[in-house]
Amino acid sequence: MTPKKKATPKDASHSGTYAIVEASGTQVWLEANRYYDLDRIHSDVDETITLKKVLLINDEQGLSIGKPYIKNASIELRVMAHKRGPKIIVYKMRPKKKTRTKNGHRQELTRVMVTAITKDGSAKNSTSSSKKAKPKGSNVESKASKIENSSN
Repeated sequence: MTPKKKATPKDASHSGTYAIVEASGTQVWLEANRYYDLDRIHSDVDETITLKKVLLINDEQGLSIGKPYIKNASIELRVMAHKRGPKIIVYKMRPKKKTRTKNGHRQELTRVMVTAITKDGSAKNSTSSSKKAKPKGSNVESKASKIENSSN
């Protein structure tokens, strides 16, 4: 008797377009129309940010890997809120010395929504909110370059 192969359904998180980008000194897996918590990004709420350091994009055309970054690829993020992570207790004690210190830390975070994954000037899985007109006086490209330069 031979065992039957089980048909495994595709995982929903891997079926669509995704990208791996470098943001805040870490590599982050991003998918369109999802929100993520990144380290604090200095920008206003409801502002659009463009990340240019795209390491990998997987879409309908296939897998694209950068060397180290993909040229003309970008990820558009919309800042939803600024928040703080969970409190972490740091307790240091030296035994037999009566030395104890107790500190707490909460990481500053920014919640962002991925609005579009763009490769070679064509948007993939963009939402209608990314097509809104940008407010006057907002210089998105310069803020994005400041964020990329500060993460280095």
